[in-house]
Amino acid sequence: MKINAFVEDLRTKSAAELNEELVAAKKELFNLRFQNATNQLDNTSRIKEVRKNIARIQTVITELAKAE
Repeated sequence: MKINAFVEDLRTKSAAELNEELVAAKKELFNLRFQNATNQLDNTSRIKEVRKNIARIQTVITELAKAE
């Protein structure tokens, strides 16, 4: 249910808001990778979660582009 709520929330946003969220997620992924490389990251599963969220955001952006 949590994932579906996240996707439904994404679908209510505009293209500009989705792009902002995508940039924020990519920055978070970069920071997580950096922490992982320096052995400071405790929850390594967060990397996988953020990667999937980036894919979800990109999917919704593509859906919006095709709908126009």
